[in-house]
Amino acid sequence: MAYSQFDLLRQRRFLPYFFVQSLGAFNDNVFRQAIIGLLAYMAVDPQDRTLYTNLAPAIFILPYFLFSATAGQIAEKLEKSRLIRITTTMEIAIMSLAAVGFLTQNMVVLLIALFATGVQSTLFGPVKYSILPSVLKPEELTGGNGLVEMGTSLSILVGMIFGGLIFAVAGTAGPVVAAIAVIALAVLGNLVSRAIPRVDAGAPDLRINWNPIPESLAIWRLTRRQLAVRNSVLGVSWFWFVGTVLTSNLPGYADANLGNPDGRLYIFALALFSVGTGVGSILCEKLSARTVEIGLVPLGAFGISAFMIDLYFARSGAAPAQVSTIAAFLQLPGSWRIVMDLTAIGLFAGFFVVPLFALIQSRTPKGELSRVIAGMNIQNAAFIVLAAALGIVLQRFLGWSIPQLFLALAIANAVVAIYIFTIVPEFLMRFLSWLLVRTLYRLRLHGIEKHVPDEGAALIVCNHVSYMDALVLAASIPRPVRFVMYYKIFNIPVMSWIFRTAKAIPIAGAKEDPALMQRAFDEIDAALAEGELVGIFPEGALTKDGEIAPFKSGVERILERAREAGRPVPVVPMALRNMWSSMWSRRDGRMARMRVPRRFRAPVEVIADTPVLDPQVDAQVLEVRVRHLRGDAP
Repeated sequence: MAYSQFDLLRQRRFLPYFFVQSLGAFNDNVFRQAIIGLLAYMAVDPQDRTLYTNLAPAIFILPYFLFSATAGQIAEKLEKSRLIRITTTMEIAIMSLAAVGFLTQNMVVLLIALFATGVQSTLFGPVKYSILPSVLKPEELTGGNGLVEMGTSLSILVGMIFGGLIFAVAGTAGPVVAAIAVIALAVLGNLVSRAIPRVDAGAPDLRINWNPIPESLAIWRLTRRQLAVRNSVLGVSWFWFVGTVLTSNLPGYADANLGNPDGRLYIFALALFSVGTGVGSILCEKLSARTVEIGLVPLGAFGISAFMIDLYFARSGAAPAQVSTIAAFLQLPGSWRIVMDLTAIGLFAGFFVVPLFALIQSRTPKGELSRVIAGMNIQNAAFIVLAAALGIVLQRFLGWSIPQLFLALAIANAVVAIYIFTIVPEFLMRFLSWLLVRTLYRLRLHGIEKHVPDEGAALIVCNHVSYMDALVLAASIPRPVRFVMYYKIFNIPVMSWIFRTAKAIPIAGAKEDPALMQRAFDEIDAALAEGELVGIFPEGALTKDGEIAPFKSGVERILERAREAGRPVPVVPMALRNMWSSMWSRRDGRMARMRVPRRFRAPVEVIADTPVLDPQVDAQVLEVRVRHLRGDAP
């Protein structure tokens, strides 16, 4: 039966958590929009209203700078479901204070409650993302993060609409309705949180450093230990920068460039972006075939820039006419193009951010993940403040229009993306390999999630059919794999860059280059000692006739070295089916040439079997296992 990420929404390990984080985002935005509605209801002077609306985001985000370091440590030390219950209980108390502010129409009380809401969100933030690797399998991380991003994006949108309508619909009963709504949502979130199963702490023995300044520097350094994680954190922060510039300028854009000053088209434009982000987040799992596919990140980055540039050209000046309805807006020239651009920007934003979250979660040790997320939250907050400040400077002091700001953002986004992909070529390498594999094949996976270990060293053995085998396996296995490959394949132009970036290990025969062969075995041994996956093709060469050739003894040598070092490793037999009918295979015993596939994007099966734990297993036994997987008769 085909797997769907939506199956997670029927499972207790995920569903209560999903609803709690969605309700939290929903209630935050109901509360913040209800404050804006109260200002209009109280007929506050426009200048004072502007002061409050500008002050509110700063008050909400300040706790991220002050308390993220402490929040990360607490999230690391405490059992996670307990911490979620604590934060939702805090929300009830905070929203009770907010209710007093609404009922008494006291802005000071409401701003204090808003600051407390920021504190509660700061405490919840690290556990929101660090809990996922503990409750999801590695192959579920992309789909789970996609659901979380979709839920958050849509909850923010619906919360803003609901909160904005309270005073417009309820009239004089608005303060009472707002007070009841925020308390009821907080109580509901707390009740649902009690259904979240126990999730052990990442580092229960951690000693908390209550001094935020040195600890903030310490957790920021944690985000920089691994190059890929460091730049994934940078990518997430940049996502918040782009999102802040875009969404904070949508009200002015709707007024000046869409022709609707009453806010209706602002909500419509925000809905397009939010729905696009939700759809893009959900599609990540399908496009990645249930792996942490960071190849989607370059696609997302350049897609954002392309459609933001088109948004500028779709309407760089004022709206041709003032409109009062969405239907009237859609009748204006270029409006459907704007609709497409805003939706596509959100779509590619989903492609961009979801794999980054999944990579951070999969590559960070569980005992450090909450603190890494907290460090990321501090950086996110800094980027949000920078985005807001830069937008003000460029518009008020340099006189830029909002479309010009969007155009500059599109160019800056492309430059930042190129910078990240230059210093971490793994992103671009994965994009190229993802593009090649998904263009040429339709992968059908069997047993990968069950038999390939989630962590620790393992040796993967597989039949060798084509020059694409390593890329196909890499696209099928959630974890990074160090492939051992014949040096002549390793040195194929263009493909060589992909293989080098993926840290493949070139090898030669003993008669061809004994020194290279020895280096290869040393590198294999070191990779297994580090707990990595190593993939080998024990036939030693591409098949000449589509059949499996006898396995060579190199696999035994690898296992013997690991056994002698006192760290035997499991061997995972795998097999490729239908690759012989594809491009990049050999045939008729002649030299390699491209073979025209029988049909475009022919289905290729990748099958894994139960790991072999016997440290003295020989090549012949492994060959029999792989032949059986491929469907050969015994």
